[in-house]
Amino acid sequence: METGLDTPIRGSAAPAAHSLDERIDALAAAARELAQRSPRPRQEYLSGIHNPWGYGTPQVDAWLLLDLCQDPCILGGVEQLVGHDIVLWDTELYLEAGAYERFVREGREGRYWPAMPLEGAVVLVPAGPAPKSVSFMDLARIARKDLPALDPMSPLYVLRYMPATSRFVRDGRSLANWVAMEEQPLVNYATRPLWLMRGEDRAGSDFVTGFSPPVPRWAGTQLKEK
Repeated sequence: METGLDTPIRGSAAPAAHSLDERIDALAAAARELAQRSPRPRQEYLSGIHNPWGYGTPQVDAWLLLDLCQDPCILGGVEQLVGHDIVLWDTELYLEAGAYERFVREGREGRYWPAMPLEGAVVLVPAGPAPKSVSFMDLARIARKDLPALDPMSPLYVLRYMPATSRFVRDGRSLANWVAMEEQPLVNYATRPLWLMRGEDRAGSDFVTGFSPPVPRWAGTQLKEK
């Protein structure tokens, strides 16, 4: 699925990127530009920004981010934590890494993951001017383990993967989705598209939902023309 952007997609003018560093550089530039906007985009619009049909499409080139998410170096690190069967289910951009550090300290990383059983890996990709240092964290340990040193004022991309041996739960009545609805009502994980990055789907997850934009329709009841 690598785009490489040799031919611009959806109006993108980004240059082709083939190495991990090049991909991070391209995304870091977009993150820094967003961080300088006034007002800044709402955090909800920076959730699921790898989804070409999501709210984050105007913010960051989703195809560039998908290329990063399937980079062999990234997937190699994820495989060490969750095994060979890998599903990408979420990405999020924090315009200040300090906001993500608070998110983790509050015990919120993993609270909304609709995965049964609950397992996964979090990849932290700093987008600041400092040297690139990607970190891989086991979801089961992230609440008990210190985060790597981050510049709290610089942007941070958070990539979230689950093993394909876990099932992605789309039922809005499930505990994780219910809590997410109460605590962040503008984010709906239940309708997120899934990408099988490596291996096979071994849990029967729904890989169809989310891969098309909603059909527009007029609000209210429409009267038939006579």
